[in-house]
Amino acid sequence: MDPTTDNAAHTGDPAAAARASLEALRAEIAKAVVGQDPAVTGLAVALLCRGHVLLEGVPGVAKTLLVRTLAAALDLDTKRVQFTPDLMPSDVTGSLVYDARTSEFSFQPGPVFTNLLLADEINRTPPKTQASLLEAMEERQVTVDGTPRPLPDPFLVAATQNPVEYEGTYPLPEAQLDRFLLKLTIPLPSRQDEIDVLTRHTEGFNPQDLHAAGVRPVATAADLETARAAVAKTTVSPEITAYVVDICRATRESPSLSLGVSPRGATALLSTARAWAWLTGRDYVIPDDVKALALPTLRHRVRLRPEAEMEGVTTDSVINAILTHVPVPR
Repeated sequence: MDPTTDNAAHTGDPAAAARASLEALRAEIAKAVVGQDPAVTGLAVALLCRGHVLLEGVPGVAKTLLVRTLAAALDLDTKRVQFTPDLMPSDVTGSLVYDARTSEFSFQPGPVFTNLLLADEINRTPPKTQASLLEAMEERQVTVDGTPRPLPDPFLVAATQNPVEYEGTYPLPEAQLDRFLLKLTIPLPSRQDEIDVLTRHTEGFNPQDLHAAGVRPVATAADLETARAAVAKTTVSPEITAYVVDICRATRESPSLSLGVSPRGATALLSTARAWAWLTGRDYVIPDDVKALALPTLRHRVRLRPEAEMEGVTTDSVINAILTHVPVPR
């Protein structure tokens, strides 16, 4: 356990102890994953908001390792599903299995019954299987044969997709993209980070053995629950609410976009800004919190016009321009 966690616990403030535990995640995950602090922060924000994350990056940038290490540092159960063209919905959610001994059908849970589900290359499976996750993500339950079955809490879907290889893929429709709280881009490491990665491997680092790498649980599901309760008490002024609305409305009026942010997206931005404010030690939201989470929260909720895309415009550049032009409350 991180020393800061122990010190916070001694103050008798459960919320402060929970914050210290979540802050310790960054150092713990860094034992296995080099140079991905923004992604770690994004995953922590998603857990606080009970949201899901879309991880986008080329193969080999430690997306899978990141999720596995997060689960180890939180002492949570995790499962990985490789999404392929022949994957069936029941392979994800589970199915009824006939038991010859009892002459009855019993439910066999699928891999979705876990705390952290890694949906690897989600855009490689057909829409029917992609849609099998919708109920799980939105309702946090799976219905099989008319019977709803609740999923564990916490529950987070971290779906990955490759941004450079589209042959044989099934792009996620906007309705499903909107179910992801955040879209985090996992960049290639810097030169020094890549040197650090190779050095660790020459020294015997095994990504399959996180225990040997020194990764230990530094936070628990109870810490998350305490933190969520504290985030829910984070104050949002009317001016901040209006600022979030103005940003989202500006996306609907942008000449570069054919699809702007929906009210669900505005609600998501307000939620992530509150979580970020609490993580940084404040019980109120400021405009900088909204700006800090605008890109990961909104980039997958908008769609470029074809002519803008041909000119090299990106969703990130459009959102950044909007953040520059929308008046900031004082």
